This record gives sequence, C-alpha cells and structure tokens, in this order.
Amino acid sequence: MRIATWNVNSLRARADRVEAWLDRSDVDVLALQETKCRDENFPWDLFERKGYAVAHAGVNQWNGVAIASRVGLDDVERSFAGQPAFGKEGAEAVQESRAIAATCGGVRVWSLYVPNGRDRNDPHMQYKIEWLTALKDQAAGWIAEDPDAQVALVGDWNVAPRDEDVWDIELFEREESTHVSAPERAAFTAFEGAGFTDVVRPFTPGPGVYTYWDYKQLRFPRREGMRIDFILASPALAARVTGASIDRQERKGKGASDHAPVVVELA
Repeated sequence: MRIATWNVNSLRARADRVEAWLDRSDVDVLALQETKCRDENFPWDLFERKGYAVAHAGVNQWNGVAIASRVGLDDVERSFAGQPAFGKEGAEAVQESRAIAATCGGVRVWSLYVPNGRDRNDPHMQYKIEWLTALKDQAAGWIAEDPDAQVALVGDWNVAPRDEDVWDIELFEREESTHVSAPERAAFTAFEGAGFTDVVRPFTPGPGVYTYWDYKQLRFPRREGMRIDFILASPALAARVTGASIDRQERKGKGASDHAPVVVELA
C-alpha cells in the first residue's frame, strides 16, 4: 500500500498534472492540501475515472483538503474535535477547511493543512500554535485509546522542525521568519511525545532535502527550499513502513505546484 501527500496549490489549475502523477506514481491513497475550491466545483470526475473514491472539504477559494483512495474511503470526518476557528480583526471566527480524515485500507488518514502563521507577532501565529496543540491532544488520545491504531497524519505542516530543513537557517533567524520559531517547532515535536514518528526522514535524510520551494527568486533551481510536508505515523503504522520518497521531479516544469509529493510505502 502506498500513501502520498501533496499540497497542489489549486487543484483545478493543476488537474492535468495530478491526473498524470496518479498514473505514474500508482499510489493507493492521495491526501491533498490547498485544493482552493468549493465542493461544488471540485473535479470529482478526475479521481472517479481513475478508480478513486474521494472526499473533500472546501468552502471557498482558500485552503481546502481532500483524500482520494482506491482501497476504501470510510468514516469521513471534515474536522477534528476541538479544531480551533479563526477570525481576523474582530471578524467572526470560523472553522477553516484544513483537516479531513477517512479510513483507507485499515489506515486512518488525516489530510492536514496547518495554518501558516504569517508573522511571528501575527494573531494567525497564535492560531497556528493552538491548532497544532489541539490536533496533538486529539492524536495522543487516539493512541491511548487504541495502541494498535494505524493513524497517518499527513500534509503541509508549515513547520521546518530542524535547522537543516531550510536552506539558510541564519537568514531565517535574522529575518525572524515563521516556520522555524521555537514555539512552532515545539508544537510540531510534541507529536513525537504523543507517539507519532516522521516515517519519511529515515529514507530521505538531509541536509538539502526539501518538499517546498517558493516561486520567487528562482528558489527551485537555486536549491533554496524548505522541508515542511510530513507523514507522521502512529507506532502500529510506523512498523509497517518499508520505504519513502519525495518526488522532487514533480516540482519541475510549467504549472508545477510549489510543493512536491511525499510518498510512503507500507508492507
């Protein structure tokens, strides 16, 4: 069984690339982030003609998450318990389309688009930390309730947990950038304490191994990327992982997303 995660940065704009990648990669489950579409204009037929059942959560042109599976798609949830809402400058707080789950071939897969944070002093940063903490608390409970639970937390985490996960940590610190601050990293590494493991890094060690490259300033050809897309597995699922890869080739060419797909293989 092969599970992949990919921030596609607008699914409708990259439908042809996603379809071609599904043919080439032969994955059983694909978790998507930043679909940037509502349910009513989601390209359902793209997946159905390839033999995938698909679930999507999207309410506007921002955010949006989905799971496509050809090994079953059961017990769909479009948020996790306690998922924080966000409202800017006195606006009503709303729960954004940032998490969706389904059971696929016996694995509980969560497709996650973690808030960006925007700036270290922005209210969105506090929202990001609260969002990660709430998810971690729920995830820890899933394992405590069932130590044999097979759970995959996958997606765009918007955190670079190690210095080697950005091309120039001194630059990031000097500019007080997001993604590398101590609170963000602590919120991410707390998942390890909850029992989850990054099952991709052992097969794709750094430094210089990234999943995201900004479109600006020729970041991709200059190899100036960030490692912010992860697959975290519960103990029972981690024991099944036999390989993992980052499809850097998919970042190349016209119309590419700024993220690369990340894939794990299960026994």
